[in-house]
Amino acid sequence: MRTLRIATLVLLAAFGAIGAEGTEIRIAEQYGVAFLPLMIMRDQRMVERHAAQLGLPNLEVKWAKIGAVNAINDSLLAGELDFAAGGVPSLVLLWAKTRGTPGAVRAAAALGDIPNELVVNRPEVKTIKDLGPSDKVAVTAVKISNQAIALQMAAAREFGPDNYEKLDPLTVGMSHPDAAVALLSKSGGITAHFSSPPFLERELRAPGLHSILSTYDVLGGPATLNVIWTRTAFRAEHPKAYQAFLLALGDAMEALNRDKRAAAAVYKRLANSSESLDEITAILEDPRFAFTIVPHRVMRTADFMYRTGRVKERPASWKDLFFPEAHSSGGN
Repeated sequence: MRTLRIATLVLLAAFGAIGAEGTEIRIAEQYGVAFLPLMIMRDQRMVERHAAQLGLPNLEVKWAKIGAVNAINDSLLAGELDFAAGGVPSLVLLWAKTRGTPGAVRAAAALGDIPNELVVNRPEVKTIKDLGPSDKVAVTAVKISNQAIALQMAAAREFGPDNYEKLDPLTVGMSHPDAAVALLSKSGGITAHFSSPPFLERELRAPGLHSILSTYDVLGGPATLNVIWTRTAFRAEHPKAYQAFLLALGDAMEALNRDKRAAAAVYKRLANSSESLDEITAILEDPRFAFTIVPHRVMRTADFMYRTGRVKERPASWKDLFFPEAHSSGGN
């Protein structure tokens, strides 16, 4: 995390004389262990601590947990949120939509490489080719979530590039907690859930449920699941608050990677998780997981969204999607 600390010091030197800082920042997260770095920041008041060290002793940090990415994006663009966490597709969409405007959006950092998997409750379904009209696939947001785009990418591979939307009519938007309940209880007609930890592990422990697809399959290996983004105007007008956030995120990543069991305890307490402490710790120790601020394979998603017309602008590289503090991280 040393690179992040150096970058934020440079940011403060560059912007330190700009404007008056506000007295609060508002941050939205979603559900699941993928957002654990933010939960640790909240639990240990890391942003407030760094803000005080930077001369903002009264900064108030307000947190909201929102399961619908569309609601998060709308709130950010309306100025009702300052930082929002969500999937790479939402970042690409917001970047393309706001590029060159006063409300331009870019990412501050990645939140980690974590696979999501498509879990089904019909034993005869072995691949996405076996899904049919009787299936309902829960994704966090239709057409724009990580899961929806991954399903489109898989469909393009299986059915041909022009048929990437073939499975879209089967998808329904649901938060991960609600989708897990529906799949496990066989209610609401939900037969599949493109699931994220710990809901993924909860589902796979249930008899008769199995996984047929991973986001790592369609992205070519470990890839960033979620990122944290903000408006360019916020970064420019609130440099100390922005820096405090980055420093806190670095501290949270270090704490999580240093002691997975302690991090699991934070998750269990804040999420009121039904998983045991041992089960959550095991999830965090999964070798496929990497809690890191470094973005990976984000251009796979950006290129697909550009090719399919979801966005009219294509970033030249992943760096176009991220603020300069992230550029020295060695991402891709």
